[in-house]
Amino acid sequence: MFKKLNQKFNSLSTSAQILILLAVVFIVRTWGFGLYQVPTGSMETTMLVGERFFADKLTLHFRSIKRGEIASFLEPLYPYSCNPIKNLKERYIWGPSNWTKRVIGIPGDHVRGALEDGKPVVYLNEVKLDEPYVNKYPITAVWRCPGMNNENYEEMLRFSKPVGNIFEHRSFDPTVALDKQPFYCLQEKELVKIPMVKSLLYPGTPLDSGKDVFDVHLGPKQYWMMGDNRLGSSDSREWGTLDESLIQGTIVFRIWSLDSNESWWIFDLIKHPIDFFKRVRWNRCMQRIS
Repeated sequence: MFKKLNQKFNSLSTSAQILILLAVVFIVRTWGFGLYQVPTGSMETTMLVGERFFADKLTLHFRSIKRGEIASFLEPLYPYSCNPIKNLKERYIWGPSNWTKRVIGIPGDHVRGALEDGKPVVYLNEVKLDEPYVNKYPITAVWRCPGMNNENYEEMLRFSKPVGNIFEHRSFDPTVALDKQPFYCLQEKELVKIPMVKSLLYPGTPLDSGKDVFDVHLGPKQYWMMGDNRLGSSDSREWGTLDESLIQGTIVFRIWSLDSNESWWIFDLIKHPIDFFKRVRWNRCMQRIS
């Protein structure tokens, strides 16, 4: 009898320890730090698809985020619930995706986008910004999924998804051979070459949508966010200001860099064991980000 009681006590003790451990992990991950993987090219070439980053969440409990910092934040377009319990779940457990952009304007700022000599420029409080972090390379369209190519795209278009969902853009150096590219491993068959798509967009080119022209006065708790890859970023030019409550942390350190869309690097190693290590960007691992 005493043996059974002792076993039950030990079982409860172990369960309690596990619950405490999970609670600590949840608190640290929610309010201390975060680990993020880059899913899109909106921050190229500061951040590339497949890179893993460390985000500092703790500091923002003691100060507001600053201009020029790279913020991790919850998806601004997500339909957040008005129910407090559901809203808490969406923000801290499961729901919207995490986005990453650079802080251009903070509360009280006047941010203005204009075209000068045919090129987009940004003014902050009537002073033109010098933005060395903006992507200086053109971006080229590449097919998004394996099996898609220029020959069978008409067949692919029979699906309900529009053309924009079956390809994406990657930073590209036209002066370097495809197998020597500094950012992504590219192959000729991956490049989109169809009449309806601008396959190569050069930096400094205005977007046809006109979103490079804007004029915004930021109110309390409003931030203006823009991706470093201005030709391939969905940011405040498209969806407006970001509310301070959605900001989670600042990106401070690049841990790992792999040219892959896989969530876990081990899956990529299994799928591509021969060229896996060739696609690791060793010169971009373990670096501080600014």
